[in-house]
Amino acid sequence: MRRFIVIAAVVITGGSLWYFSRGTAEPVSPYRFVTLEQGDIESVVASTGTLDAVTTVQVGTQVSGIIASIYVDFNDRVREGQIIARIDTTLLWSAVRDAESNLERNQAQLRQAERELERLEPLYAQQFVTEVDYAQAKYNLDIAKATTRSAEISLDRARQNLNYATIVAPISGTVIERNVDVGQTVAASFSAPQLFLIADDLSRMEILASVDESDIGQIREGQVARFTVQAYLDETFTGTVRQVRLQSTVEENVVNYTVVVDVENPDGLLLPGMTAVVDFLIETAADVLKVPNAALRFRATTRMFETIRARREADASSERPGRTTEGVQQSAGSGRAGTWSGGGNSGPGAGGGGFGDTNFTMLWYLDENGELMMAPARTGITDGQMTEVIAQLQPGIEIIAGVTQQAEDDSNNPFQNQQRRWRPGGF
Repeated sequence: MRRFIVIAAVVITGGSLWYFSRGTAEPVSPYRFVTLEQGDIESVVASTGTLDAVTTVQVGTQVSGIIASIYVDFNDRVREGQIIARIDTTLLWSAVRDAESNLERNQAQLRQAERELERLEPLYAQQFVTEVDYAQAKYNLDIAKATTRSAEISLDRARQNLNYATIVAPISGTVIERNVDVGQTVAASFSAPQLFLIADDLSRMEILASVDESDIGQIREGQVARFTVQAYLDETFTGTVRQVRLQSTVEENVVNYTVVVDVENPDGLLLPGMTAVVDFLIETAADVLKVPNAALRFRATTRMFETIRARREADASSERPGRTTEGVQQSAGSGRAGTWSGGGNSGPGAGGGGFGDTNFTMLWYLDENGELMMAPARTGITDGQMTEVIAQLQPGIEIIAGVTQQAEDDSNNPFQNQQRRWRPGGF
């Protein structure tokens, strides 16, 4: 019996708490809201690119051979003309000595041809030798002279190849790539292999950013660009557009253009090859009203328009002054985008509103009495998340950005007129 009394008391207490707490439950808003803010906004074109040195030189070799010595490594600073590597010269010295021997042989033949012609000249004058013999002697001398010149050229080439075995830095800078090791064989048969890559000056770098063809028309030389790199996510770097290259590239049927951005790197934080997320600053607006883009994408329901229309008809029939739909008849204000004033109804939706201009939209909100209102506005620049609006509204007001499922269900509820009106802060 006592156990039954305890259970009954618990049930009665729980029921009482539920009954008396119904009236204090927080009201559920039929709308989703975003806040109309005031501040600065920037219109940007987003892109990605790769950091690189402004000037890089590939150091190769014009002769084949085995790498005998390497005098520099990654990140080393080098001076113009500094020896950075050597190729084994055993075969090259042999080629020089062979060219020298060939030249000496041809010089001996030249001297012999000269003596032979000198011997035949007086004999030919006295008609002791035929004209054919004399012409052959002159021909032999000309051949000997040409062969000697060819041998001299071959010797110069062999000596130059010997000099090419010593690799020197063509510019002053920093070694950012070393592609060979001691003992490695390099072949220069078809093209000069890259041994080193030297960057001229890493205190000045550039970004090669890829910009879509739909945005390239907004990029100009001298434009400011901001970018971040993954190594320093909390730091924003700046640069200046130096060049918009005319050559296009096509990747997956998308046409892109390369934009070159000059970057100062005095602290050496930026390294070649880093991926940069770039924002090209197109336009800025200071101290303006801005609203999340969700409010501009919002499309008002038929019930919302019927609510506005019914209140206007009630106001017109009662002729009560001061009860106009101020949001529809007020001026949209003035600003950078111009001025506009107008009124009338708009079809279902937020954008356009029947004004024939995509820059106009309708912002829906609840006034201080919790009544549904709408205000015309003109849109300005956008940063992709927020958009500038010009409207006769105060910053901080809650703009409708969506309708809850409960509100949509209420539109078909025959008892909806018996529900309490929702107001900011409660019913």
